[in-house]
Amino acid sequence: MSASPTAPHGLANERDPFWMPFTPMRGFRQDPLLFASAEGVHYVTPEGRRVLDGMAGLWCVNAGHGQPRIVEAIRAAAGTLDFVSSFKMSHPAARAYARRLCDFAPEGIEHVFFVNSGSEAVDTALKIARGYHHARGQGGRTKLIGRAKGYHGMGFGGLSVSGIGRHKAAFGPLLEAAHLPLPYERDSMAFSQGQPTGGESASAALETLLQMHDPATVAAVIVEPVTGSGGVYPPPQGYLQRLRSICDRHGILLIFDEVITGFGRLGTPFASQFYGVTPDLITCAKGMTNGSVPMGGVLLSGAVHDAFMAGPPEAIELLHGYTYSAHPLACAAGLATLDVFAEQDILARATENFRHWQAATFALRDLAHVIDIRIAGWLCAIDLQPRPGADGQRGALCARLCLEAGLLLRNVGDTLILSPPLVMQPDTVSALFETIAGTIARID
Repeated sequence: MSASPTAPHGLANERDPFWMPFTPMRGFRQDPLLFASAEGVHYVTPEGRRVLDGMAGLWCVNAGHGQPRIVEAIRAAAGTLDFVSSFKMSHPAARAYARRLCDFAPEGIEHVFFVNSGSEAVDTALKIARGYHHARGQGGRTKLIGRAKGYHGMGFGGLSVSGIGRHKAAFGPLLEAAHLPLPYERDSMAFSQGQPTGGESASAALETLLQMHDPATVAAVIVEPVTGSGGVYPPPQGYLQRLRSICDRHGILLIFDEVITGFGRLGTPFASQFYGVTPDLITCAKGMTNGSVPMGGVLLSGAVHDAFMAGPPEAIELLHGYTYSAHPLACAAGLATLDVFAEQDILARATENFRHWQAATFALRDLAHVIDIRIAGWLCAIDLQPRPGADGQRGALCARLCLEAGLLLRNVGDTLILSPPLVMQPDTVSALFETIAGTIARID
Protein backbone atom coordinates (compact mmCIF):
# COMPACT_ATOMS: atom_id res chain seq x y z
CA MET A 1 0.00 0.00 0.00
CA SER A 2 1.29 3.47 -0.82
CA ALA A 3 2.46 5.75 2.01
CA SER A 4 -0.08 8.26 0.83
CA PRO A 5 -3.82 7.68 1.00
CA THR A 6 -4.12 9.78 -2.15
CA ALA A 7 -1.72 8.04 -4.52
CA PRO A 8 -4.22 8.01 -7.44
CA HIS A 9 -3.80 11.78 -7.59
CA GLY A 10 -0.14 11.56 -8.61
CA LEU A 11 1.32 14.79 -9.95
CA ALA A 12 4.62 13.48 -11.29
CA ASN A 13 3.79 14.26 -14.92
CA GLU A 14 2.06 17.57 -14.30
CA ARG A 15 3.54 21.04 -14.17
CA ASP A 16 2.90 22.13 -10.61
CA PRO A 17 3.27 25.85 -9.88
CA PHE A 18 2.74 25.32 -6.13
CA TRP A 19 6.10 25.34 -4.29
CA MET A 20 5.25 24.01 -0.83
CA PRO A 21 6.97 24.86 2.46
CA PHE A 22 9.24 22.30 4.12
CA THR A 23 8.40 19.73 1.44
CA PRO A 24 10.59 17.61 -0.87
CA MET A 25 8.68 18.65 -3.96
CA ARG A 26 9.89 15.94 -6.35
CA GLY A 27 8.97 13.21 -3.90
CA PHE A 28 5.62 14.83 -3.12
CA ARG A 29 4.67 14.93 -6.78
CA GLN A 30 5.34 11.20 -7.02
CA ASP A 31 3.09 10.41 -4.05
CA PRO A 32 1.04 13.42 -2.87
CA LEU A 33 -0.86 13.54 0.38
CA LEU A 34 -4.10 15.47 -0.12
CA PHE A 35 -6.97 16.18 2.25
CA ALA A 36 -10.35 17.41 1.07
CA SER A 37 -12.11 18.15 4.37
CA ALA A 38 -11.84 17.87 8.13
CA GLU A 39 -14.15 17.44 11.09
CA GLY A 40 -13.52 16.98 14.78
CA VAL A 41 -10.22 15.14 15.18
CA HIS A 42 -10.07 13.70 11.64
CA TYR A 43 -9.01 14.71 8.18
CA VAL A 44 -10.83 13.24 5.17
CA THR A 45 -9.10 12.42 1.87
CA PRO A 46 -10.70 13.07 -1.53
CA GLU A 47 -11.67 9.37 -1.56
CA GLY A 48 -13.44 9.69 1.79
CA ARG A 49 -10.78 7.96 3.92
CA ARG A 50 -10.65 9.28 7.49
CA VAL A 51 -7.23 9.99 9.00
CA LEU A 52 -6.83 10.75 12.70
CA ASP A 53 -5.11 14.11 13.16
CA GLY A 54 -2.31 13.57 15.67
CA MET A 55 -0.87 17.04 15.08
CA ALA A 56 -3.89 19.37 15.40
CA GLY A 57 -3.14 20.50 11.88
CA LEU A 58 0.29 21.95 12.61
CA TRP A 59 0.06 22.44 16.40
CA CYS A 60 -2.86 24.83 15.86
CA VAL A 61 -6.36 23.27 15.63
CA ASN A 62 -6.60 22.94 19.41
CA ALA A 63 -10.41 22.93 19.59
CA GLY A 64 -10.80 20.41 16.77
CA HIS A 65 -11.70 20.93 13.13
CA GLY A 66 -14.87 22.54 11.85
CA GLN A 67 -16.09 24.29 15.00
CA PRO A 68 -19.47 25.75 13.86
CA ARG A 69 -19.17 28.95 15.92
CA ILE A 70 -15.83 29.79 14.32
CA VAL A 71 -17.05 28.93 10.82
CA GLU A 72 -20.11 31.16 11.21
CA ALA A 73 -18.10 34.03 12.69
CA ILE A 74 -15.76 34.04 9.69
CA ARG A 75 -18.68 33.86 7.26
CA ALA A 76 -20.48 36.75 8.95
CA ALA A 77 -17.34 38.89 9.09
CA ALA A 78 -16.60 38.32 5.40
CA GLY A 79 -20.08 39.56 4.53
CA THR A 80 -19.87 42.63 6.75
CA LEU A 81 -16.36 44.07 6.60
CA ASP A 82 -13.97 42.24 4.32
CA PHE A 83 -10.98 44.49 5.07
CA VAL A 84 -9.88 47.64 6.81
CA SER A 85 -6.31 48.71 7.45
CA SER A 86 -4.91 49.05 10.95
CA PHE A 87 -2.73 51.97 9.87
CA LYS A 88 -4.33 54.96 11.64
CA MET A 89 -7.76 53.31 11.56
CA SER A 90 -9.36 50.15 12.92
CA HIS A 91 -12.62 48.30 13.52
CA PRO A 92 -14.56 47.33 16.67
CA ALA A 93 -13.66 43.62 16.60
CA ALA A 94 -9.93 44.40 16.81
CA ARG A 95 -10.33 46.33 20.03
CA ALA A 96 -12.73 43.74 21.46
CA TYR A 97 -10.38 40.87 20.66
CA ALA A 98 -7.35 42.69 22.06
CA ARG A 99 -9.17 43.23 25.33
CA ARG A 100 -10.33 39.63 25.65
CA LEU A 101 -6.97 38.24 24.61
CA CYS A 102 -5.16 40.24 27.29
CA ASP A 103 -7.70 39.01 29.84
CA PHE A 104 -6.90 35.45 28.71
CA ALA A 105 -3.16 36.07 29.07
CA PRO A 106 -1.08 36.09 32.28
CA GLU A 107 -1.55 38.91 34.76
CA GLY A 108 0.66 41.85 33.85
CA ILE A 109 0.21 41.38 30.11
CA GLU A 110 -1.79 44.44 29.07
CA HIS A 111 -1.35 45.00 25.32
CA VAL A 112 -1.17 43.08 22.05
CA PHE A 113 0.32 43.95 18.67
CA PHE A 114 -1.40 41.88 15.98
CA VAL A 115 0.50 40.20 13.15
CA ASN A 116 -0.27 37.31 10.81
CA SER A 117 1.93 34.38 11.80
CA GLY A 118 4.34 33.08 14.39
CA SER A 119 7.32 34.12 12.30
CA GLU A 120 6.02 37.68 12.11
CA ALA A 121 5.28 37.62 15.84
CA VAL A 122 8.87 36.69 16.68
CA ASP A 123 10.44 39.28 14.38
CA THR A 124 8.05 41.88 15.80
CA ALA A 125 8.92 40.94 19.39
CA LEU A 126 12.63 41.22 18.68
CA LYS A 127 12.12 44.66 17.12
CA ILE A 128 10.00 45.76 20.08
CA ALA A 129 12.73 44.58 22.45
CA ARG A 130 15.37 46.64 20.69
CA GLY A 131 13.01 49.60 20.38
CA TYR A 132 12.18 49.41 24.10
CA HIS A 133 15.81 49.82 25.09
CA HIS A 134 16.31 52.56 22.51
CA ALA A 135 13.32 54.45 23.90
CA ARG A 136 14.89 54.29 27.36
CA GLY A 137 18.22 55.66 26.21
CA GLN A 138 19.96 52.27 26.02
CA GLY A 139 20.26 51.90 22.27
CA GLY A 140 23.44 49.86 22.70
CA ARG A 141 21.35 46.89 23.78
CA THR A 142 21.05 45.12 20.44
CA LYS A 143 22.26 41.56 21.04
CA LEU A 144 19.82 38.66 21.24
CA ILE A 145 20.06 35.29 22.97
CA GLY A 146 18.19 32.19 21.85
CA ARG A 147 18.61 28.52 22.72
CA ALA A 148 19.80 25.30 21.12
CA LYS A 149 16.99 23.41 19.34
CA GLY A 150 14.74 26.46 19.63
CA TYR A 151 12.42 27.15 16.70
CA HIS A 152 11.25 30.72 16.20
CA GLY A 153 9.97 30.80 12.66
CA MET A 154 11.50 31.57 9.29
CA GLY A 155 11.97 35.35 9.35
CA PHE A 156 15.53 36.60 9.50
CA GLY A 157 15.14 37.61 13.13
CA GLY A 158 13.52 34.38 14.23
CA LEU A 159 15.97 32.33 12.23
CA SER A 160 18.86 34.15 13.89
CA VAL A 161 17.75 33.28 17.41
CA SER A 162 16.62 29.76 16.48
CA GLY A 163 18.88 26.89 17.41
CA ILE A 164 18.32 24.43 14.55
CA GLY A 165 21.37 24.59 12.34
CA ARG A 166 19.94 22.95 9.23
CA HIS A 167 17.37 25.76 8.92
CA LYS A 168 20.12 28.38 8.70
CA ALA A 169 22.75 26.79 6.50
CA ALA A 170 21.68 28.33 3.18
CA PHE A 171 20.65 31.79 4.41
CA GLY A 172 23.48 33.44 6.34
CA PRO A 173 24.80 35.77 7.49
CA LEU A 174 22.03 36.42 9.99
CA LEU A 175 21.60 38.77 12.95
CA GLU A 176 24.10 38.58 15.78
CA ALA A 177 22.77 36.10 18.34
CA ALA A 178 24.18 33.84 21.03
CA HIS A 179 22.57 30.60 22.15
CA LEU A 180 21.98 28.87 25.46
CA PRO A 181 22.35 25.10 25.70
CA LEU A 182 19.30 22.87 25.63
CA PRO A 183 18.33 22.23 29.29
CA TYR A 184 18.10 18.49 28.82
CA GLU A 185 20.44 15.60 29.58
CA ARG A 186 19.13 12.23 28.47
CA ASP A 187 21.25 10.24 30.95
CA SER A 188 19.47 11.82 33.92
CA MET A 189 16.21 13.10 32.43
CA ALA A 190 14.96 10.38 30.08
CA PHE A 191 11.34 9.25 30.59
CA SER A 192 10.62 12.09 33.02
CA GLN A 193 6.88 12.47 33.49
CA GLY A 194 6.57 16.24 33.61
CA GLN A 195 9.39 18.58 34.50
CA PRO A 196 12.69 16.77 35.05
CA THR A 197 14.96 17.67 37.93
CA GLY A 198 18.34 19.28 37.34
CA GLY A 199 19.18 21.82 34.67
CA GLU A 200 20.98 24.25 36.96
CA SER A 201 24.01 24.36 34.66
CA ALA A 202 21.78 25.18 31.67
CA SER A 203 20.39 28.30 33.34
CA ALA A 204 23.80 29.23 34.79
CA ALA A 205 25.02 29.25 31.18
CA LEU A 206 23.05 32.47 30.70
CA GLU A 207 25.27 34.25 33.24
CA THR A 208 28.32 32.91 31.42
CA LEU A 209 27.04 34.16 28.08
CA LEU A 210 26.26 37.57 29.54
CA GLN A 211 29.77 37.94 30.89
CA MET A 212 31.18 37.01 27.49
CA HIS A 213 28.97 39.46 25.58
CA ASP A 214 28.53 42.22 28.22
CA PRO A 215 25.00 42.24 29.68
CA ALA A 216 24.68 45.96 28.93
CA THR A 217 24.63 45.11 25.21
CA VAL A 218 21.92 42.44 25.38
CA ALA A 219 18.33 43.36 24.48
CA ALA A 220 16.43 40.11 25.05
CA VAL A 221 16.50 36.41 25.77
CA ILE A 222 13.94 34.38 23.81
CA VAL A 223 12.98 30.79 24.60
CA GLU A 224 10.08 28.46 24.07
CA PRO A 225 8.78 27.47 27.52
CA VAL A 226 8.60 23.96 26.06
CA THR A 227 10.89 23.36 23.09
CA GLY A 228 8.42 22.36 20.37
CA SER A 229 9.58 21.58 16.84
CA GLY A 230 13.06 20.87 18.13
CA GLY A 231 11.78 17.80 19.97
CA VAL A 232 9.33 18.61 22.85
CA TYR A 233 11.69 19.27 25.75
CA PRO A 234 9.91 20.41 28.94
CA PRO A 235 11.85 22.87 31.13
CA PRO A 236 13.55 21.40 34.20
CA GLN A 237 12.13 22.39 37.57
CA GLY A 238 13.05 25.99 38.40
CA TYR A 239 14.73 26.63 35.03
CA LEU A 240 12.35 29.30 33.74
CA GLN A 241 12.29 30.98 37.14
CA ARG A 242 16.09 31.21 37.08
CA LEU A 243 16.06 32.74 33.60
CA ARG A 244 13.51 35.30 34.78
CA SER A 245 15.68 36.23 37.76
CA ILE A 246 18.86 36.60 35.69
CA CYS A 247 17.12 38.76 33.09
CA ASP A 248 15.68 40.99 35.81
CA ARG A 249 19.08 41.39 37.42
CA HIS A 250 20.62 42.64 34.19
CA GLY A 251 17.72 44.66 32.78
CA ILE A 252 17.18 42.25 29.88
CA LEU A 253 13.74 41.49 28.44
CA LEU A 254 12.53 37.90 28.59
CA ILE A 255 10.45 36.70 25.64
CA PHE A 256 8.46 33.46 25.68
CA ASP A 257 7.68 32.07 22.25
CA GLU A 258 4.26 30.50 22.88
CA VAL A 259 3.26 30.00 19.27
CA ILE A 260 2.89 26.28 20.07
CA THR A 261 2.19 26.28 23.82
CA GLY A 262 -0.40 29.06 23.77
CA PHE A 263 -4.15 28.45 23.76
CA GLY A 264 -4.41 25.45 26.01
CA ARG A 265 -1.67 23.08 24.98
CA LEU A 266 -0.66 22.62 28.64
CA GLY A 267 -4.20 22.94 30.02
CA THR A 268 -3.80 26.65 30.81
CA PRO A 269 -4.23 29.58 28.40
CA PHE A 270 -0.46 29.94 28.11
CA ALA A 271 2.50 27.93 29.38
CA SER A 272 3.49 31.06 31.30
CA GLN A 273 0.55 30.43 33.65
CA PHE A 274 1.26 26.71 33.88
CA TYR A 275 4.86 27.26 34.97
CA GLY A 276 4.18 30.38 37.02
CA VAL A 277 6.63 32.65 35.18
CA THR A 278 5.51 35.80 33.38
CA PRO A 279 7.83 37.10 30.65
CA ASP A 280 7.93 40.65 29.33
CA LEU A 281 6.65 39.61 25.90
CA ILE A 282 4.80 36.55 24.58
CA THR A 283 4.59 35.60 20.93
CA CYS A 284 1.51 33.69 19.86
CA ALA A 285 -0.20 32.48 16.68
CA LYS A 286 -1.49 29.01 15.61
CA GLY A 287 -4.24 28.36 18.20
CA MET A 288 -5.39 32.00 18.24
CA THR A 289 -7.97 31.30 15.55
CA ASN A 290 -7.96 27.51 15.92
CA GLY A 291 -5.93 27.50 12.71
CA SER A 292 -8.86 28.83 10.67
CA VAL A 293 -7.44 32.21 9.59
CA PRO A 294 -3.77 33.27 9.65
CA MET A 295 -3.08 35.41 12.71
CA GLY A 296 -0.37 36.08 15.26
CA GLY A 297 0.36 38.51 18.02
CA VAL A 298 2.89 39.90 20.45
CA LEU A 299 1.52 40.21 23.96
CA LEU A 300 3.47 42.62 26.11
CA SER A 301 3.58 44.04 29.58
CA GLY A 302 2.40 47.52 30.41
CA ALA A 303 5.96 48.55 31.26
CA VAL A 304 7.29 47.61 27.81
CA HIS A 305 4.39 49.32 26.05
CA ASP A 306 4.59 52.46 28.14
CA ALA A 307 8.29 52.96 27.39
CA PHE A 308 7.28 53.84 23.83
CA MET A 309 4.69 56.43 24.92
CA ALA A 310 6.99 59.19 26.18
CA GLY A 311 7.12 61.25 22.97
CA PRO A 312 4.64 63.77 21.61
CA PRO A 313 1.13 62.38 21.04
CA GLU A 314 1.24 63.00 17.29
CA ALA A 315 4.36 60.83 16.87
CA ILE A 316 4.11 57.20 15.70
CA GLU A 317 5.55 55.25 18.60
CA LEU A 318 6.38 52.05 16.68
CA LEU A 319 7.26 52.31 12.99
CA HIS A 320 6.26 48.76 12.26
CA GLY A 321 3.23 46.82 11.04
CA TYR A 322 1.62 44.70 8.36
CA THR A 323 -1.17 45.24 5.85
CA TYR A 324 -3.23 42.47 7.41
CA SER A 325 -2.60 43.22 11.10
CA ALA A 326 -5.90 42.70 12.97
CA HIS A 327 -7.68 41.58 9.80
CA PRO A 328 -11.46 41.57 10.38
CA LEU A 329 -11.84 37.88 9.56
CA ALA A 330 -8.98 36.93 11.84
CA CYS A 331 -10.36 38.97 14.73
CA ALA A 332 -13.79 37.40 14.24
CA ALA A 333 -12.20 33.94 14.29
CA GLY A 334 -10.13 34.83 17.36
CA LEU A 335 -13.16 36.04 19.30
CA ALA A 336 -15.12 32.94 18.31
CA THR A 337 -12.23 30.71 19.35
CA LEU A 338 -12.24 32.23 22.83
CA ASP A 339 -16.01 31.70 22.92
CA VAL A 340 -15.53 28.04 22.03
CA PHE A 341 -12.90 27.62 24.73
CA ALA A 342 -15.25 29.11 27.31
CA GLU A 343 -18.50 27.46 26.21
CA GLN A 344 -17.02 23.98 25.77
CA ASP A 345 -14.71 24.30 28.80
CA ILE A 346 -11.84 23.05 26.67
CA LEU A 347 -9.10 23.84 29.19
CA ALA A 348 -10.85 21.86 31.92
CA ARG A 349 -11.51 18.97 29.54
CA ALA A 350 -7.87 18.90 28.48
CA THR A 351 -6.76 18.83 32.12
CA GLU A 352 -9.29 16.14 33.00
CA ASN A 353 -8.17 13.86 30.17
CA PHE A 354 -4.45 14.53 30.62
CA ARG A 355 -3.84 11.61 32.97
CA HIS A 356 -5.12 9.14 30.39
CA TRP A 357 -3.06 10.82 27.66
CA GLN A 358 0.08 10.59 29.80
CA ALA A 359 -0.51 6.96 30.79
CA ALA A 360 -1.12 5.94 27.18
CA THR A 361 2.05 7.73 26.13
CA PHE A 362 4.33 6.11 28.69
CA ALA A 363 2.86 2.67 28.01
CA LEU A 364 5.20 2.69 25.00
CA ARG A 365 8.40 2.99 27.04
CA ASP A 366 9.29 -0.71 27.03
CA LEU A 367 8.83 -1.20 23.29
CA ALA A 368 11.82 -2.08 21.14
CA HIS A 369 13.69 0.96 19.77
CA VAL A 370 12.05 3.44 22.20
CA ILE A 371 14.85 5.24 24.05
CA ASP A 372 13.02 8.24 25.49
CA ILE A 373 9.54 9.73 25.88
CA ARG A 374 8.94 13.37 26.76
CA ILE A 375 5.60 14.93 27.52
CA ALA A 376 4.41 18.44 28.40
CA GLY A 377 0.67 18.80 28.52
CA TRP A 378 -0.76 17.61 25.21
CA LEU A 379 2.66 17.60 23.57
CA CYS A 380 4.61 14.38 23.20
CA ALA A 381 7.91 13.22 21.69
CA ILE A 382 8.94 9.57 21.30
CA ASP A 383 12.62 9.04 20.50
CA LEU A 384 13.51 5.92 18.55
CA GLN A 385 17.02 4.46 18.55
CA PRO A 386 18.57 5.40 15.18
CA ARG A 387 19.68 2.64 12.89
CA PRO A 388 23.49 2.50 12.71
CA GLY A 389 24.58 4.80 9.92
CA ALA A 390 20.98 5.59 8.94
CA ASP A 391 19.71 8.34 11.20
CA GLY A 392 16.07 9.20 10.66
CA GLN A 393 15.05 6.06 8.79
CA ARG A 394 13.16 4.46 11.68
CA GLY A 395 11.27 7.66 12.41
CA ALA A 396 10.34 8.19 8.77
CA LEU A 397 9.21 4.58 8.37
CA CYS A 398 7.13 4.71 11.54
CA ALA A 399 5.40 7.92 10.40
CA ARG A 400 4.66 6.35 7.00
CA LEU A 401 3.24 3.17 8.54
CA CYS A 402 1.09 5.23 10.91
CA LEU A 403 -0.32 7.14 7.95
CA GLU A 404 -1.15 3.88 6.20
CA ALA A 405 -2.95 2.83 9.38
CA GLY A 406 -4.95 6.07 9.47
CA LEU A 407 -2.91 8.26 11.84
CA LEU A 408 -1.16 11.50 10.91
CA LEU A 409 1.86 12.42 13.04
CA ARG A 410 5.22 14.11 12.44
CA ASN A 411 8.69 12.72 12.60
CA VAL A 412 11.75 14.89 13.04
CA GLY A 413 14.50 12.42 12.27
CA ASP A 414 13.95 9.50 14.63
CA THR A 415 11.67 11.49 16.93
CA LEU A 416 7.90 11.03 16.62
CA ILE A 417 5.99 14.14 17.63
CA LEU A 418 2.34 14.37 18.65
CA SER A 419 0.19 17.41 19.38
CA PRO A 420 -3.45 16.37 18.88
CA PRO A 421 -6.58 18.49 19.25
CA LEU A 422 -7.32 19.10 22.93
CA VAL A 423 -10.85 17.73 22.43
CA MET A 424 -9.63 14.22 21.63
CA GLN A 425 -11.47 11.72 23.82
CA PRO A 426 -9.76 8.98 25.88
CA ASP A 427 -10.90 6.12 23.63
CA THR A 428 -9.44 7.88 20.60
CA VAL A 429 -6.22 8.56 22.51
CA SER A 430 -5.99 4.84 23.27
CA ALA A 431 -6.52 3.99 19.61
CA LEU A 432 -3.86 6.52 18.59
CA PHE A 433 -1.19 4.92 20.78
CA GLU A 434 -2.25 1.41 19.80
CA THR A 435 -1.55 2.43 16.22
CA ILE A 436 1.88 3.76 17.15
CA ALA A 437 2.70 0.64 19.17
CA GLY A 438 1.68 -1.56 16.26
CA THR A 439 3.85 0.33 13.80
CA ILE A 440 6.89 0.32 16.08
CA ALA A 441 6.50 -3.43 16.43
CA ARG A 442 6.72 -3.75 12.63
CA ILE A 443 10.03 -1.95 12.15
CA ASP A 444 13.47 -3.45 12.60
